[in-house]
Amino acid sequence: MQRMDYLYTLSGFAVGAIVGLTGVGGGSLMTPLLVLLFGVHPATAVGTDLLYAALTKAGGTVAHGRKGHIDWQITGRLAAGSIPAAALTILVLSQLPQGSNTIGALIAHGLGFALLLTAIAILFGRKLRDFAAKRDDSPIRQRHLGKITIAIGVLLGVLVTISSVGAGALGVAALFFLYPRLTPVRIVGSDVAHAVPLTLVAGLGHWWLGSVDWALLGALLLGSLPGIWLGSHLSAKVPEHILRRLLASMLVLIGTKLVLA
Repeated sequence: MQRMDYLYTLSGFAVGAIVGLTGVGGGSLMTPLLVLLFGVHPATAVGTDLLYAALTKAGGTVAHGRKGHIDWQITGRLAAGSIPAAALTILVLSQLPQGSNTIGALIAHGLGFALLLTAIAILFGRKLRDFAAKRDDSPIRQRHLGKITIAIGVLLGVLVTISSVGAGALGVAALFFLYPRLTPVRIVGSDVAHAVPLTLVAGLGHWWLGSVDWALLGALLLGSLPGIWLGSHLSAKVPEHILRRLLASMLVLIGTKLVLA
């Protein structure tokens, strides 16, 4: 294994540990890390991270499913919007000139925008949930809840396909806002279950476009899987609110840099 592969594995371990500690931070840290620190092309970083997310979250879906933590109706509504949106976004990307920097610039700016939204979701997720809970009985809201959920799925499908960010923290924040009476564990379980087909379809689309590095994917998985395990075991000993604020601050800095680049 080359020296760079060791650094990729070490980075995967660090990001995995943060995911285990906070529950968020996978794509929102891994993709900008690959782009800004290692100089990986934005399209390759996004495509590789999407398949990385699909593989790592598949295990989480099985675990949540066995415990009955997934609301399959909500997951289905999200997927009804996100999967077609992801496929259409891949089709649009395939029509862009391959030899220019158009795709890289689009993905880099989309990534920065997604990171800023994720930081907001991390910082103000609880306040958004409290706000939604007070208006949960609105007749208009209840009548159109299914359509709104599908529309959120469309937004996530486009955002995740362009940036690989949004299936985690943004998805959870959206579900807390739409379904404030649902228990947190079912919100997380439903979001994880939705993230697997979305990231898989988007990742395979990027593979079709030629923007997946399989050696890089293997190196990241080699480090992240033990990192997630360690972070999950340490999560009870570290103040989560401190970690989440630090993570949000980091995402604001990285997102701003990418947007203004």
